[in-house]
Amino acid sequence: MNRVVITGLGCITPIGSSVSSFRDSLFSGASGISPITNVPDAPDGNPGVRYTQAAQVLDFDPAQHLDSGVIAAANRNTHFAIVAARQAAQQAALKEHHKAGDIAIIMGCACGGRSSEESEVKNLYTRNARAHPLTIVRTMASAGASNISIDLKITGPTLDISTACASATHAIGLAFHMVRSGLSTAAIAGGHEAPLSWGFYRAWDSMRVVSPTFCRPFSADRDGMTLGEGAAMLVLETLESAQARNATIFAEIVGFGMSADANHITQPQAEGAATAMSKALADASASPEEVGYINAHGTGTQANDATEAAAIHQVFGSRAAKIPLSSTKALHGHAIGASGALEALATTLALQEGRLPHTAGVINPDASLNVDIIVQQPRPTGSTLALSNSLAFGGLNAVIALRSWQG
Repeated sequence: MNRVVITGLGCITPIGSSVSSFRDSLFSGASGISPITNVPDAPDGNPGVRYTQAAQVLDFDPAQHLDSGVIAAANRNTHFAIVAARQAAQQAALKEHHKAGDIAIIMGCACGGRSSEESEVKNLYTRNARAHPLTIVRTMASAGASNISIDLKITGPTLDISTACASATHAIGLAFHMVRSGLSTAAIAGGHEAPLSWGFYRAWDSMRVVSPTFCRPFSADRDGMTLGEGAAMLVLETLESAQARNATIFAEIVGFGMSADANHITQPQAEGAATAMSKALADASASPEEVGYINAHGTGTQANDATEAAAIHQVFGSRAAKIPLSSTKALHGHAIGASGALEALATTLALQEGRLPHTAGVINPDASLNVDIIVQQPRPTGSTLALSNSLAFGGLNAVIALRSWQG
């Protein structure tokens, strides 16, 4: 089995459209949550929902990165994917050291081109208008993976995984196993979403799980999630190839675990999340005692945060209350299928810098959960092993285990 390391990073997010700006916001606690603006097709741009905040990417102009043909043929979520993948591939000098056919592209995207689909459906049902000929390629969930392949001229295994809010973590886990087994020598793995459309806002409003204020995971006064968008990408390759060319290594991926609750489509179960964490540790040949940080799924809803805390207690027993824990969704919101990628990026940077990000906006952690929520400012750490959790609707759980790189 090959050891697998991360040698390239890229992102387009509400807290930064470069890794350096994402890092600055991550550790300073600069939130990307802001008043909802410019909702296409909504009357006066107002989606008409109970909440007013979302985590939007406000500094991205596709014309600065992509030619007009690509912009026209692709949805915003694919624009994010291409640019973030370019950043990661360039940093890793990926094409210079790996054959195009030996590189995998494994993406997580659950919503596809949601805004493009809504626009065409509206025109169809209100005016019986002819659909735009590019509707299919704009809306298919795999468009991001395909466009990355075309843009970077990569011919290896290329696919999209759609498992709701666990999509990107499943994608990273699959890519990790592909590189570890030798099926591919390297991979671009991550997730991308841009679902913030009128219908999307209204559908989530009907579920009554979106915060009318802002996301405060694990807070005593938490009142729901905040919707978001964005993309994050990791370049994975074998330790052998990275060392042979003296590449910068950000962290090592050492384990991946997944499970299904098999219980309810929206009500999470602690047992399922606990199983995924335990499997990730087993895959890493690591013990629970080694874990020094958990980047939680932490949506800020009553049910999710309580269930995730209970799962942590099941896995870690008496240590559960002592393991530093944070949720970066308080900064970048819940980017649905891309969330696990943004959180894997945050976890990688935390391990690289020896600083654990705090859960922004939380003043009084929920004491009943009995977990160690990092609040107010980042916390230094000497720990080398971390977990990044993704717990999705449908009871689909995915967890990756990462170690800091010691050189």
